[in-house]
Amino acid sequence: MSFINSVTELLQNSNQLQSISDTAVLDTELLLCFALDVDRAWLRTWPDHQPEAIQVKTFKALFSRRLTGEPIAFIIGCQGFWTLNLTVSADTLIPRPETELLVEIALGLDLPKVSRVLDLGTGTGAIALALASEHNNWQLTAVDSQIAAVNLAEINRQNCQLDNVSIYQSDWFSQVPGLISSPQYHLIISNPPYIEIDDPHLSAGDVRFEPASALVSGRDGLDDLRVVIEQSPKYLHSNGWLLVEHGYQQGTAVRNLFANAGFTAVATQVDYNNLERVTLGCIREAH
Repeated sequence: MSFINSVTELLQNSNQLQSISDTAVLDTELLLCFALDVDRAWLRTWPDHQPEAIQVKTFKALFSRRLTGEPIAFIIGCQGFWTLNLTVSADTLIPRPETELLVEIALGLDLPKVSRVLDLGTGTGAIALALASEHNNWQLTAVDSQIAAVNLAEINRQNCQLDNVSIYQSDWFSQVPGLISSPQYHLIISNPPYIEIDDPHLSAGDVRFEPASALVSGRDGLDDLRVVIEQSPKYLHSNGWLLVEHGYQQGTAVRNLFANAGFTAVATQVDYNNLERVTLGCIREAH
């Protein structure tokens, strides 16, 4: 018996994605799950199920978008990060698995039980919300220069039901002094733009669909990192920490920026691909 629109046959469309995606099978499963409103386990349990015509039409429309290279996260409107499921949009960067390293390192620091944390360039709110979900005694301030990102992060905060995060619009530190009475933090954390303006990777893959403002930072990719690193000391408590994500080839330059700004215990951690990805440092005496 032939199942023209069975789950199994629809999943065979993944062959068409092989040339544009390293995760063609997973992409196809996620799109079909979204169209059917089921999980991946359901697909395996009911491979011969025949979806309704409207569901097949929806799947094919979603699949056509993926064939153009549009990221899965933008097509289905969500992305997993840490233990959270976050709403995403084309107004912000899609949260990456490698950025979870920032969260892991932050959680491993010896910080006061009741800590104040500042997330610069929050985007979807991923980093701040992940930290808030692990430490309900921490008070987090998350800022972004783009109002669309601020609004999206607030939606995610409400969806995650996290009351220890406050989200504001600010171009890096520009509005931070007015947000709280004493703008001193135990931890400042950031995943800023760090791609060079003429990097050829900007015209390939998912980043084609993401906002340049969340990706590009001057000729050497360090413009925003300079601002964050140079200005952070005056907003940190004594023995406060700064953590930043950066490009795999920027470790030496970023460590030099940390040292020049007065940070000690400067170190760079590698990501899951053994590439330098996160640098941290401590300010021993508050400025």
